[in-house]
Amino acid sequence: MDNIGIWIAVLVVVFVMGSIFGLRVSPREKALGLIREKARKIGLHPRLVAAPDWTKIPMATENRASMVAYYSILLPNARLPLMRARVVEQQLEVVYGDEKFQGLDVALKGIYAIDMQANCVGLYWEEEADLRGSQIEEIKAWLESLAQL
Repeated sequence: MDNIGIWIAVLVVVFVMGSIFGLRVSPREKALGLIREKARKIGLHPRLVAAPDWTKIPMATENRASMVAYYSILLPNARLPLMRARVVEQQLEVVYGDEKFQGLDVALKGIYAIDMQANCVGLYWEEEADLRGSQIEEIKAWLESLAQL
């Protein structure tokens, strides 16, 4: 009879400890949250979106697009043309829009594609390429410089 009480107590403790450890945030998710918070503080707008077909980002499954980070800046007074470009071998390859961006070097890591429209410039980015967020300021400066071209 005493053994049954001990086993029940052990099972309860194991169940409670499992629930507590299950709630713990993984270091990767914590790093991504810190990157996104840092981006918001400097005026970037991070969000997760389904990867558009034109970016050629591999699908998650045969029927479902991958989710990818889209970091953008809003330029209230800008009148930008529609432009879409993929990054191929660290250079822009224009898919649609102004050819002046063709072959422009991309020094940042993890950039898949660039999207420019009306008063917004954004990029599709693999956040895991920089879990420390060391490129965030450079991303903002680069997006602003693209809008000035």
